[in-house]
Amino acid sequence: MRIIQIKCELFYALANILQGMTINERFEQIIKVLYNGNKRAFATACGISPTVVENVVGTRQGKPSYDVLEKMCANANINPDWILTGNGEMIRADEEEQTGSAQIQNSFSLRTDRRVDIQNVPLYELDASAGLIALFGNTRQVPVSHINIPDLPPVDGAIYVRGDSMYPLLKSGDIVLYKEIPATTSNILWGEMYLLSFTIEGETYITIKYIQKSEDQQNVRLVSHNPHHSPKDIPAASIHALALVKASVRFNTLG
Repeated sequence: MRIIQIKCELFYALANILQGMTINERFEQIIKVLYNGNKRAFATACGISPTVVENVVGTRQGKPSYDVLEKMCANANINPDWILTGNGEMIRADEEEQTGSAQIQNSFSLRTDRRVDIQNVPLYELDASAGLIALFGNTRQVPVSHINIPDLPPVDGAIYVRGDSMYPLLKSGDIVLYKEIPATTSNILWGEMYLLSFTIEGETYITIKYIQKSEDQQNVRLVSHNPHHSPKDIPAASIHALALVKASVRFNTLG
């Protein structure tokens, strides 16, 4: 392992000499050009921790691991040759860009849904401090990107999946497309998958779950796809933002 680390450091040094830009500076270029300087949006898109990103582009100027590079190239469509050596273009030319047409991993359409030939869907970086209410409100956040989606029912937006409660149907780093609905039980189609926000004892939670009826009429039951996560009943009145999940997108990985 130590030998591999030394070889990587020597490779980075040689690449920097030849191209005049460090790998850290190329990281910064990606964030600046593709994500408008938003480090958190870049980290979410790549499926890596914001702390890792800060370690590379911040004052520490650490070198990214192979795992980080692989995730970045796969999920953000970065040219591996460019990030390592500076050769070629930043974006991989041999695969679709994330702003291009995306293949649907799963569709959760209803039989009554009408379909749209093509939609240019805004992709948002969900601000946990503001939550879904701000995202669904009249003052929209600025999307980090757009995805062209064919042959789906109308949707309002898309966000990245976090966590593993819906694994393996949804993986962390996947993108779900949603349709906003009023946050009342009369609008819930029992058993369908929802993106929702609720508050319990002053803490606000954002999650993706199946919503089922509870034995207590004042509650609803949140059910995960992952069998390791137990169902949870919450007060129906605690839900303050709600959207039907219509589809999921998973971008190709290296390999």
